[in-house]
Amino acid sequence: MLRKKKIILATHCILNQNAVIRDWERAEGAFNSIVRILLDYNVGIIQLPCPEFTYLGEGRPPKTKEEYDKESYHLHCKQLSIPIVKELGEYIKKDYHILGLIGIQGSPSCDILGKRGIFIEELLELLQRENIDLKAFEIPESYIEGQSDQVVDDFKQFINKAY
Repeated sequence: MLRKKKIILATHCILNQNAVIRDWERAEGAFNSIVRILLDYNVGIIQLPCPEFTYLGEGRPPKTKEEYDKESYHLHCKQLSIPIVKELGEYIKKDYHILGLIGIQGSPSCDILGKRGIFIEELLELLQRENIDLKAFEIPESYIEGQSDQVVDDFKQFINKAY
Protein backbone atom coordinates (compact mmCIF):
# COMPACT_ATOMS: atom_id res chain seq x y z
CA MET A 1 0.00 0.00 0.00
CA LEU A 2 1.40 3.36 -1.03
CA ARG A 3 -0.70 5.46 1.34
CA LYS A 4 1.32 7.58 3.71
CA LYS A 5 -1.81 8.12 5.88
CA LYS A 6 -0.82 11.71 6.64
CA ILE A 7 -3.45 14.41 6.09
CA ILE A 8 -3.75 18.12 6.74
CA LEU A 9 -6.75 20.43 6.59
CA ALA A 10 -6.22 23.67 4.70
CA THR A 11 -8.53 26.63 4.59
CA HIS A 12 -9.81 27.14 1.10
CA CYS A 13 -7.67 30.11 0.09
CA ILE A 14 -4.40 28.28 0.81
CA LEU A 15 -5.11 26.36 -2.40
CA ASN A 16 -7.28 28.94 -4.15
CA GLN A 17 -6.61 32.64 -3.74
CA ASN A 18 -9.31 33.26 -6.36
CA ALA A 19 -11.86 32.84 -3.56
CA VAL A 20 -10.43 35.78 -1.59
CA ILE A 21 -12.11 39.18 -1.61
CA ARG A 22 -11.09 41.05 -4.74
CA ASP A 23 -7.81 42.94 -4.43
CA TRP A 24 -6.96 41.12 -1.16
CA GLU A 25 -5.40 38.08 -2.83
CA ARG A 26 -1.72 37.40 -2.08
CA ALA A 27 -0.93 34.85 -4.76
CA GLU A 28 -1.89 34.28 -8.38
CA GLY A 29 -3.51 30.92 -7.64
CA ALA A 30 -2.38 29.00 -4.57
CA PHE A 31 0.23 29.60 -1.91
CA ASN A 32 2.55 27.43 -3.99
CA SER A 33 5.45 27.46 -1.52
CA ILE A 34 3.21 26.14 1.25
CA VAL A 35 1.48 23.57 -0.96
CA ARG A 36 4.83 22.41 -2.38
CA ILE A 37 6.00 21.44 1.12
CA LEU A 38 2.89 19.30 1.58
CA LEU A 39 3.43 17.67 -1.81
CA ASP A 40 7.11 17.03 -1.05
CA TYR A 41 6.14 15.28 2.20
CA ASN A 42 3.35 13.32 0.47
CA VAL A 43 0.70 14.80 2.73
CA GLY A 44 -2.93 14.48 1.65
CA ILE A 45 -4.74 17.82 1.67
CA ILE A 46 -8.35 18.31 2.65
CA GLN A 47 -9.38 21.70 1.28
CA LEU A 48 -12.00 23.27 3.49
CA PRO A 49 -14.80 25.21 1.78
CA CYS A 50 -14.68 29.00 1.77
CA PRO A 51 -17.70 29.92 3.88
CA GLU A 52 -17.64 33.57 2.83
CA PHE A 53 -17.64 32.61 -0.87
CA THR A 54 -20.43 30.06 -0.44
CA TYR A 55 -22.44 32.54 1.67
CA LEU A 56 -22.08 35.79 -0.32
CA GLY A 57 -20.36 34.84 -3.59
CA GLU A 58 -17.25 35.92 -5.45
CA GLY A 59 -18.01 39.64 -5.61
CA ARG A 60 -18.69 40.08 -1.89
CA PRO A 61 -17.48 43.19 -0.07
CA PRO A 62 -14.90 43.01 2.72
CA LYS A 63 -16.53 42.34 6.10
CA THR A 64 -15.32 42.14 9.66
CA LYS A 65 -15.92 39.25 12.02
CA GLU A 66 -18.51 41.38 13.78
CA GLU A 67 -20.39 41.91 10.51
CA TYR A 68 -20.42 38.15 9.85
CA ASP A 69 -21.38 37.38 13.46
CA LYS A 70 -25.02 36.61 12.65
CA GLU A 71 -27.03 33.49 13.44
CA SER A 72 -27.49 32.69 9.75
CA TYR A 73 -23.74 32.79 9.08
CA HIS A 74 -22.97 30.65 12.13
CA LEU A 75 -25.52 28.10 10.90
CA HIS A 76 -23.98 28.19 7.41
CA CYS A 77 -20.52 27.54 8.87
CA LYS A 78 -21.79 24.74 11.10
CA GLN A 79 -23.50 23.04 8.14
CA LEU A 80 -20.27 23.26 6.14
CA SER A 81 -18.35 21.75 9.07
CA ILE A 82 -20.49 18.65 9.64
CA PRO A 83 -19.26 16.59 6.65
CA ILE A 84 -15.65 17.59 7.37
CA VAL A 85 -15.88 16.26 10.92
CA LYS A 86 -17.43 13.02 9.67
CA GLU A 87 -14.67 12.64 7.08
CA LEU A 88 -11.94 13.22 9.67
CA GLY A 89 -13.58 10.73 12.02
CA GLU A 90 -13.47 8.09 9.32
CA TYR A 91 -9.80 8.75 8.62
CA ILE A 92 -8.96 8.60 12.31
CA LYS A 93 -10.82 5.27 12.69
CA LYS A 94 -8.58 3.90 9.93
CA ASP A 95 -5.39 5.07 11.70
CA TYR A 96 -4.61 8.12 9.60
CA HIS A 97 -2.57 10.87 11.20
CA ILE A 98 -4.10 14.34 10.92
CA LEU A 99 -1.14 16.71 10.98
CA GLY A 100 -3.17 19.82 11.69
CA LEU A 101 -5.07 22.75 10.31
CA ILE A 102 -3.71 25.65 8.26
CA GLY A 103 -5.57 28.93 8.67
CA ILE A 104 -5.34 32.58 7.71
CA GLN A 105 -4.44 35.18 10.31
CA GLY A 106 -6.92 38.03 10.50
CA SER A 107 -9.66 36.26 8.53
CA PRO A 108 -13.15 36.85 9.97
CA SER A 109 -13.89 33.21 9.14
CA CYS A 110 -10.60 31.28 9.12
CA ASP A 111 -8.32 32.82 11.75
CA ILE A 112 -7.31 30.07 14.19
CA LEU A 113 -4.90 31.51 16.72
CA GLY A 114 -5.88 35.17 17.08
CA LYS A 115 -9.41 36.53 16.98
CA ARG A 116 -10.76 33.13 15.98
CA GLY A 117 -12.86 33.19 12.81
CA ILE A 118 -16.50 32.11 12.84
CA PHE A 119 -16.04 29.11 10.53
CA ILE A 120 -13.10 27.88 12.61
CA GLU A 121 -15.13 28.38 15.82
CA GLU A 122 -17.92 26.19 14.46
CA LEU A 123 -15.53 23.58 13.05
CA LEU A 124 -13.45 23.32 16.23
CA GLU A 125 -16.57 23.06 18.38
CA LEU A 126 -17.77 20.06 16.37
CA LEU A 127 -14.27 18.52 16.39
CA GLN A 128 -14.07 18.95 20.16
CA ARG A 129 -17.36 17.03 20.57
CA GLU A 130 -15.68 14.16 18.71
CA ASN A 131 -12.49 14.50 20.81
CA ILE A 132 -10.48 15.52 17.76
CA ASP A 133 -7.75 18.01 18.61
CA LEU A 134 -5.73 19.61 15.81
CA LYS A 135 -2.47 21.50 15.85
CA ALA A 136 -2.67 24.79 13.99
CA PHE A 137 -0.52 26.87 11.70
CA GLU A 138 -1.56 30.29 10.49
CA ILE A 139 -0.43 32.11 7.39
CA PRO A 140 0.32 35.68 8.57
CA GLU A 141 -1.62 38.59 7.08
CA SER A 142 1.66 39.98 5.78
CA TYR A 143 2.51 36.86 3.76
CA ILE A 144 2.67 37.32 -0.01
CA GLU A 145 3.53 34.29 -2.12
CA GLY A 146 7.21 34.30 -3.08
CA GLN A 147 8.19 37.12 -0.72
CA SER A 148 8.67 35.48 2.68
CA ASP A 149 11.09 32.65 3.18
CA GLN A 150 10.58 32.89 6.96
CA VAL A 151 6.91 31.86 6.78
CA VAL A 152 7.80 28.97 4.48
CA ASP A 153 10.59 27.88 6.86
CA ASP A 154 8.22 28.13 9.84
CA PHE A 155 5.65 26.02 8.01
CA LYS A 156 8.26 23.40 7.14
CA GLN A 157 9.19 23.21 10.86
CA PHE A 158 5.50 22.84 11.73
CA ILE A 159 5.17 19.92 9.31
CA ASN A 160 8.38 18.31 10.56
CA LYS A 161 7.10 18.42 14.17
CA ALA A 162 3.65 17.14 13.23
CA TYR A 163 4.99 14.43 10.93
